[in-house]
Amino acid sequence: MFRVDGYKSKNVSIKGLKMDFKKINLDTEHTNTNYPPSKNKKVSVDYSKLREWDFKLLSYFKPFYAPLCNLCCLCTYGKCDLSKNKKGGCGINLEKQQARIVLLACCIGASTHAAHARHIVDHILEENPNLKIDYGNAINIVAPLSTTITGITPKTADDLDKILVYVEREITNLLAATHTGQEGSYLDFESKALHAGMIDNLALEIAELAQINYYNLHKGEPNTPLIDIGLGVIDDQKPIILCIGHNIAPGVEIIDYIDDMDLSEDIEVCGLCCTAIDISRYSKESKIVGPISRQLMFIKSGIPDIVVLDEQCIRADILELCAEQNIPIIATSDKCSLGLIEMTSKDENIIIHELLSNKHKGALIKDMAKVGKVAVGLALLLKKNQKPKQEHRNIDISELINGCTECEWCNRVCPAMLPIKEAFVLGKNGDLSGFSALYGMCVGCGKCMGECERELPIIDIIRIASKDKIASERFKIRAGRGPIQDIEIRKVGAPIVLGDIPGVIVLAGCSNYHNGENEIALITEEFLKRGYIVVAAGCVAMDIGLYMDKDGKTLYEKFSGDFDKGGLLNVGPCVANAHAIGSAIKIANIFAKIPLENNFTNVADYILNRVGACVIAWGAMSQKAVAIATGANRWGIPAVVGPHSSKYRRLYLGESELREITDKRTNEKVKCEPAPLHLIYCAESMNECMAMVAKSCIRPNDTPKGRLIKLTHYVDIYKKYYGCLPDDLHLYIRNEREIPYEDKKEILKFLKEKEWNPRNAPNEPSIL
Repeated sequence: MFRVDGYKSKNVSIKGLKMDFKKINLDTEHTNTNYPPSKNKKVSVDYSKLREWDFKLLSYFKPFYAPLCNLCCLCTYGKCDLSKNKKGGCGINLEKQQARIVLLACCIGASTHAAHARHIVDHILEENPNLKIDYGNAINIVAPLSTTITGITPKTADDLDKILVYVEREITNLLAATHTGQEGSYLDFESKALHAGMIDNLALEIAELAQINYYNLHKGEPNTPLIDIGLGVIDDQKPIILCIGHNIAPGVEIIDYIDDMDLSEDIEVCGLCCTAIDISRYSKESKIVGPISRQLMFIKSGIPDIVVLDEQCIRADILELCAEQNIPIIATSDKCSLGLIEMTSKDENIIIHELLSNKHKGALIKDMAKVGKVAVGLALLLKKNQKPKQEHRNIDISELINGCTECEWCNRVCPAMLPIKEAFVLGKNGDLSGFSALYGMCVGCGKCMGECERELPIIDIIRIASKDKIASERFKIRAGRGPIQDIEIRKVGAPIVLGDIPGVIVLAGCSNYHNGENEIALITEEFLKRGYIVVAAGCVAMDIGLYMDKDGKTLYEKFSGDFDKGGLLNVGPCVANAHAIGSAIKIANIFAKIPLENNFTNVADYILNRVGACVIAWGAMSQKAVAIATGANRWGIPAVVGPHSSKYRRLYLGESELREITDKRTNEKVKCEPAPLHLIYCAESMNECMAMVAKSCIRPNDTPKGRLIKLTHYVDIYKKYYGCLPDDLHLYIRNEREIPYEDKKEILKFLKEKEWNPRNAPNEPSIL
């Protein structure tokens, strides 16, 4: 017992102070975390509360459906025509059917990421079950999504498994709801889609926790190494092993075997899609070919000697494409077996011999260590024996170009609506500039070749016409850094919540662009220059790296990798999107002191009303992308998708008018700006995207200074691309102090025309 009856000095006055040291907890084992040990804890999730939150969200952001067709063909009652308010044989209408299709897409995306996590977690449980799960001393909030959703902060592989079992159970229940004769409410279908999205986000976090800890990847270091990216960085004089997919395991074994055999100077390992980002996190010697849009063109070039596949984002015709080039395939996953003979149990020398002699087009090998030995050994022998290839690199394409009948079917089927026929017209006159202009704009789907009545190899023509551009394609991308450090959140939490930092932009998507891969880089550059924090993952992170400014630098070379004003972060592959969403959750906890454990609704409500974050899923193509974005929506983070994302069939749209919410401090209903306006919105152009994103970072909690900053950017971007003031500007100005200085005179006139009146900001905005 320590006691002070009385003490007084110039600055301090103490009276009756008592301190009982017996009540101090001396157990220091858990002093670095706010959460108790998880050994005996069970996953605890109240679905009813989550559903209640969903219905609250959906009362503000109404589902808007854009059907691709009016038919339902999912059961033998069909096909059923659901147009003109007709019902199908089971009683379903078009509204419910569209909601069900979106739920199915989200379940597909969630199951893909969950299966990825399951593969790594099972491997850890088998090889290193005592592995400690953490992100080092700089990060105490290791698993913000897991803690908030399940109440468990994972510290061991068993904890990861426990949470993953919950994920898998929920995906099963959600899929069951899509069966004929189950769910009959479009709102409940939407609630389940939001749940599937959240489950997807949770699976992302488990996958990242597992692979970062098991493979000792970067744990939040801002300034990770700069990695080579681009077709021009690949040394085709060496044996080349190309890894495609999203699972790091095969690539790691290949790199380790190369290092063990001291062959790093003699063999080239490169990657496509998220596997490329992951192996570059593991070894800075590996190289990145690029995003999914590069896959078809690189395979058809015949440059790779071997293609190693794991899972996700692999072309369904990859086996035929590689067979045309005499490139053997090694598949490594049950999820992508391609009809190949399983050779896991065979001796690696026998496998190499059978593939070298062209006895098989490829092999399915599920032993990752054996994959490493076979891939390296086979690549060396193929190069030594000068494996014949169907060389398209030096063929004369003039005859092919002259074979075009100018029927325009290539233009009609191109998802990016590229001027392919016009390139042929120029090419017939010896001008290949039209084809070279298509390089970097082509999304690599190959639909033009499938439609061509003359069976012209259009992708090859584009590649050959662009050979000089490809040879000089040498860029830099920062290696995926992984999580955001707690100290970074502590530094920027207040500026983000109060509006001094105008927003956090999360880039998540594929490469299905309308006007080329430079679009995402231009969007990124616009917001970086304005002081937004930009966090990228997956294919978009690579596409940003494939752009240089007029000074010959990539954005990764120009901007810091810190989670701070004007910072550009590559957090890693698709599963690293968990770090971006997790940063918003950490802000709620570290800055606002909101408890995380089993507190999803309060955390999400805080993010929705106070954290100026926005997802951009530009170029989104896959079911994974819609699951990620829908999960972000449940956390209260709006998403702007496009340019083809209306094909996902559903948006969540708000009303462009003052919105009634609750001020939690007074418990009164108040009118405030519709911020964010929409929860998921499809922009048709890059310009519309940027204007909507700037607006989507506005929050009711902004201080007058913060609102001034955000409105300055919103107005400036809108005027830059549309030439006028935004028509809804009056909804977001609460008083004259928030009017952007440069346009104040024009805006005051505009406000007078709108009969605008000042209003007070809510103290503690909430929709609960």
